[in-house]
Amino acid sequence: MQLGFFTMPIHPLGKDWRRSLHEDQAAFVLADELGFAEGYVGEHVTDLAENITSSAMFIAALASQVKRMRLGTGTVNLPNTHPAHVAGQLAMLDHLLDGRLNFGISPGGLLSDAEIFGNLDADRNAMFLEAIDMVLSLWTQEPPYDLKGDFWSISTRETLMQDIGQGIVGKPLQRPHPPIVVTAVAPFSKGVTAAAARGWDPISANFLMPKWVASHRGCYIEGCEQGGRPADLANWRVAKSVFVADDMETARDYVFGANSPYLYYYNSLVTKLKKNGRANLFKEDQSMPDEAVTLDMVMDKLVIWGTPDKVADDLMAFRETVGPFGTLLYAGHDWTDVALARRSMELMAEKVQPQIVAADRKEAAQ
Repeated sequence: MQLGFFTMPIHPLGKDWRRSLHEDQAAFVLADELGFAEGYVGEHVTDLAENITSSAMFIAALASQVKRMRLGTGTVNLPNTHPAHVAGQLAMLDHLLDGRLNFGISPGGLLSDAEIFGNLDADRNAMFLEAIDMVLSLWTQEPPYDLKGDFWSISTRETLMQDIGQGIVGKPLQRPHPPIVVTAVAPFSKGVTAAAARGWDPISANFLMPKWVASHRGCYIEGCEQGGRPADLANWRVAKSVFVADDMETARDYVFGANSPYLYYYNSLVTKLKKNGRANLFKEDQSMPDEAVTLDMVMDKLVIWGTPDKVADDLMAFRETVGPFGTLLYAGHDWTDVALARRSMELMAEKVQPQIVAADRKEAAQ
């Protein structure tokens, strides 16, 4: 099992924006130093707590600092941006990263973003599919382009001057395009099946109950079969909120104390998703009323915490529940205590992951 990093940070309102951005960047640099295989960052424009507004811009700022780890958009919310802009920016980013870009895409889930970009009442799934098809066409077709859809039209036919390079969208370094991943937040996600059929791979969200994460395995296998490719579960990524400390008391206080970034994170998500009619993500029994979804219940099901030995045991139990997957994405949270946040990542890489790898090798040898 590889170790990766995923952050859709939810920072305290009023925290200095410069400080939160600096700490978020430092988490990626630390992950790289610790040998994490890849790292993803989300984006939202209209949320002061989730204040990374461009995953591509954030990653570009890390290009010279992160030396080995692959970096991924997690995700570009395609309905909110013109496909030609996405194609040009992400192609350049792949070159900046020397071909270490993973292209994470989604329709976007923050309704205030949808409203400000004018697509709140639109079919954002249809916009998402049209946008990615246009991006891939721009990366694989030769100019002049002549793409017509229900939401966008793209052409450089009238202005193309091929001899000097005008009217041509640059191609990414990785051909035909960087690996494409999609985030999955719904139980029995049809999006996972459709993505796998197209050769893309899923990231199961860290705020989805383990029972529903497990449902993604079958969806992925089904999609791979539809696409005529092997269903390699090593390509399935699962995000998880984890906190590791040297002792149980420190871990308990940081996860459940008054200033806990984990309580803050999940309180924000529960509030948003209940308001948006998505409380079902937190329900193991879909007949539960929304009022039964409590913060205590969510924390108990979605956060793994403790000493390295306990966390390793809990993660292996979690994997028994959801099935085998290739990469565990350690979910980034606000660095309320910088030293403890850094120590957690260090322990995850140096104490927890080796236990899981050793257990896997022992099982494989039996």
